Amino acid sequence: MSEQNQFDVVFLGAGPGGYVAAIRAAQLGLTVAVVEKERVGGTCLHQGCIPSKSLLRSAEIYRNTKEGEEFGVLAENITLNFTKVQERKRSVVDQLTKGIEHLFKKNKITLFEGYGRIMGPSIFSPQSGTISVQKTDGESEMVYGKNVIIATGSRPRSLPGLEIDEKYVMTSNGALQMEELPQSIVIIGGGVIGMEWASLLNDFGVEVTVVEFLPRILPLEDAEISKDMTRVMKKRKVKLHTDTRVLPESVKVVDGHVELEAVKGDKTIQLTADKVLVSVGRLANVDDIGLENTEIKVERGVIQVNEYYQTAESHIYAIGDVIGGLQLAHVASHEGIIAVEHIAGKDPKPMDYLAVPKATFTNPEVASVGLTEDEAKEKGFEVKVGKFQFRGIGKALVHGEVDGFIKIVANKETGDLLGVHMIGPHVTDMISEAGLAKVLDATPWEIAHTIHPHPTLSEAVLEAALDVDGKAIHA
Repeated sequence: MSEQNQFDVVFLGAGPGGYVAAIRAAQLGLTVAVVEKERVGGTCLHQGCIPSKSLLRSAEIYRNTKEGEEFGVLAENITLNFTKVQERKRSVVDQLTKGIEHLFKKNKITLFEGYGRIMGPSIFSPQSGTISVQKTDGESEMVYGKNVIIATGSRPRSLPGLEIDEKYVMTSNGALQMEELPQSIVIIGGGVIGMEWASLLNDFGVEVTVVEFLPRILPLEDAEISKDMTRVMKKRKVKLHTDTRVLPESVKVVDGHVELEAVKGDKTIQLTADKVLVSVGRLANVDDIGLENTEIKVERGVIQVNEYYQTAESHIYAIGDVIGGLQLAHVASHEGIIAVEHIAGKDPKPMDYLAVPKATFTNPEVASVGLTEDEAKEKGFEVKVGKFQFRGIGKALVHGEVDGFIKIVANKETGDLLGVHMIGPHVTDMISEAGLAKVLDATPWEIAHTIHPHPTLSEAVLEAALDVDGKAIHA
């Protein structure tokens, strides 16, 4: 066997977990290989974060242009060229893909293009560190790693009995490839992905209906955030059916549109639309990657790991969506960095998932870090809460975006910051301040004594922090 195919670390998958960690491993002086069956960048770059946010940006510009008269900007015959929208999306994705490919070359990372599976031990890899790479031409090649990091990501989940054709009944993968906008759509699932699609399609002029099984949309966010998003979506004429269960067997394509039934309490709702988008979570890609050749444990569909992301076989690590938890690109990246630093003997600090910021790119945006108010109370904390509306902020009025607020949850006894929750303009950019505050164990008092420039949207953070102790200036 060729010695050139022996590496300190071999990655299965080149998404935001795999490629970021591969670069960090190379920086630490390790020899690195990455096995990827498609282009580098993974779901986030090609079927998730980046293409969907590109569409959201086009939707935002289209909406703002139509609302220009309020700002004294008059435009006539405003039209949307969805072909151009998709072309720009592909251009952004291509540019970022080429950037990652350049970083691989710069850091001397070897890329093996093909489908990778973990094999048993070999003379080059006494443990289960042998990877078989099946190439598109049918040939296969063996790659050997002293360590292996599984970063195979996830794929859209469907409902049992619901057939996906990616034309009429789509996942987000199919929706991203639409050549034309539908006139109407039913979105099954009111979580982050479902509500982002609801927002952007509504901005594009599509008639949107959302069906959510749980009692509220954005069910993992603070209850007050969900309530305010519900208010805004209804104001924008998005139809919301919560506490409602879709009957998968009822979904059928009839004369170029989709018909389905959903049940709310003792009532059956009949729905019809041009398209249906299924957005009910994601499944970890743990099948057909050779786990049966290892002692790795899989429970509830995800790989079990310790705090450094080692599996039951200590030389094999797993990161990102395949281990469950927060299925976010930035989480996968940080998990990967911890894993390779552990391999390199750097004694990394385990990840604090309560300090991870989350972002939802709807209109208005949603962002959060830490515990919700209900979660804090369930854990036994006596809490105090500060809240400030964006309509009290000068910059929000200047922007013409006054919906939303910032909410800070603190420990009443110690003053410690427990959680920060935001809904409003550009909050996905502002949540990092709260993330830093969590990392530094800052209190609302310390946030309130950090000078925030005027006029900025960030002044809402200052006011919410002051409001924790009833001292907001502009309340």
